[in-house]
Amino acid sequence: MRKIWLASVMLSMLVSDGAQALQLIAEQEAKLPAPKGATAVDQRGIFRSPKVELMAPKEDVHSPTLLQLKFEAFGGAKIDLESVRVIYLRSPNVDLTSRVKQFIRADGIKVPDAELPAGEYMMRVDVKDSDGRPGTTIFKLKVTP
Repeated sequence: MRKIWLASVMLSMLVSDGAQALQLIAEQEAKLPAPKGATAVDQRGIFRSPKVELMAPKEDVHSPTLLQLKFEAFGGAKIDLESVRVIYLRSPNVDLTSRVKQFIRADGIKVPDAELPAGEYMMRVDVKDSDGRPGTTIFKLKVTP
């Protein structure tokens, strides 16, 4: 009897492990007040700083959604994975880095099923390259019900 129970517990862990979405932003965090003066920024020009680009989602989405960012370093530098920070811009800010840590790679972040309540979310992603140069991007996610 015990072996059957143990086997069913292990099977349910295996099945639920791959199917569960990541709760990126909790309901209570979504209700925090927006910071004053926060806007999405599109930087242009020639920089040697690492680049962070939002690849997905590009439009309004339903939750859960794919959240994908691309990192690009220049001049032979590499992205310093320990420097990556993902911040939900609120008052106070919410550091989401620990929630997405397992999805951070040298070429970017790819969260296949990011769970967010309906609403608009201003996010900031900060990185540094191996030469210590900082790069950042601020973008807005709009999740529809």
